[in-house]
Amino acid sequence: MVSDGDQAPEFTLQADDGREISLSDYRGKKVVLYFYPKDGTPGCTREAIEFRDMAKEFEKEDAVILGVSKDSVQSHQKFKRKHELPFTLLSDPEGKVLELYGVWKKKSLYGRTFMGTERTTFLIDEKGIVKKVYRKVKARGHARVCLLDFKGLKK
Repeated sequence: MVSDGDQAPEFTLQADDGREISLSDYRGKKVVLYFYPKDGTPGCTREAIEFRDMAKEFEKEDAVILGVSKDSVQSHQKFKRKHELPFTLLSDPEGKVLELYGVWKKKSLYGRTFMGTERTTFLIDEKGIVKKVYRKVKARGHARVCLLDFKGLKK
């Protein structure tokens, strides 16, 4: 399980625009790496819209936002277009990066147990070090918390 202070595990995934994106492509920038269950669901939409609405403030902190789910590139394109998301969504259909980051978990809903993505965010610094991990994230207000924590990382 990835924790505060760890080197962020490297990965390469397909982005919503079809490009292959690697975490190392963002070395020298701060990264908000957020994992979410599914495009278009209420909580995931709220979280994405809050990041969208604060995207310019993250840019001022020299931070990029990357959203990751098991959804297809086509699903990401539709979700991104519908909500005018200005950041990259990455597709992990096989769940390899979800497993790598320890966010693919046993979940329970209405007495039914299943495997799913635990809403989790990693704040990664310019050197690729995980500075903060948020597990079991509640979507409302989460983007603001991430921004404030990034501001607190300034030397």
